[in-house]
Amino acid sequence: MKILFCTDGSKISYNAVKNASEWIKEAVVDIICVIDWSFLPDDITLEASNFSMSCANVADTVLDYAEKLVIDSGFEIGKKIKHCGSAIESILEQGENENYDLIMMGSNGKKGIQKWLGSVSQEIINSSKVSDYIAKEENKKQKLLLTTDGTICSAGIIREILPHLKLEDKEIYICMVNEDPSFLFLDGNIDQNWLQDIYRKQHKYASSSIKEIQDILSEYNVDVTGTAVLTGNPAQEIINYTQKNKIDLVVLGSRNKSRLDRFLTGSESKRILENTMSDVWLIRCTK
Repeated sequence: MKILFCTDGSKISYNAVKNASEWIKEAVVDIICVIDWSFLPDDITLEASNFSMSCANVADTVLDYAEKLVIDSGFEIGKKIKHCGSAIESILEQGENENYDLIMMGSNGKKGIQKWLGSVSQEIINSSKVSDYIAKEENKKQKLLLTTDGTICSAGIIREILPHLKLEDKEIYICMVNEDPSFLFLDGNIDQNWLQDIYRKQHKYASSSIKEIQDILSEYNVDVTGTAVLTGNPAQEIINYTQKNKIDLVVLGSRNKSRLDRFLTGSESKRILENTMSDVWLIRCTK
């Protein structure tokens, strides 16, 4: 596996390496450090050569520490990359130019008005076509939640990552969330027998989808600790499930949409990332 690890020298960013190293077997890790001056107002002028040299010195210090951390975590070091400028643009450009399997970074988990202002991790998720691993706090690296929606995409991404995962002595959970059909109707006079029939069919389909994931795991002799068929808003139900079961890592599938689609309709993964302290591994479904 080839990983682009993005760090600004913060503890939050280093948590991504510490956590991911307990899940991912082997990887070559390129490290990128961007000293971002894009937040400065346009009317502030800086002496270019001195400022650039200062940025480069800071980036070197961060990269040297990150290199030691990556090696101590059991990964192989690839390239060390430094930039001064926009963090988002630099990371996206690097991601597009190299054939990475994963972009790995930390997130502060912003709340309130900060959610509307966005963050580097959110913008990377919104714009990149590469899978993303986003970490917040250092956790126990013990409980994994695999989510499915019953599609070929869900089964495919789990087949894709299983050979790369360390699952010995881990607790594995699987869940699927059904949309509540009663939310689709404004009229209170719904045929309850018809509605119950829909619930039964949904539950049967979800149980079958979860069984498919269990069968895939059994091919790797991996036991499942727990499964759940949930009903409601998918993002909120997954958030509740991760909190209740103290999940350390959530694996989500994502179909690449245009940025306009994501802006207009939102994203389940975006909401989950904003509202859970679990690590989130967002895997792009390319087929």
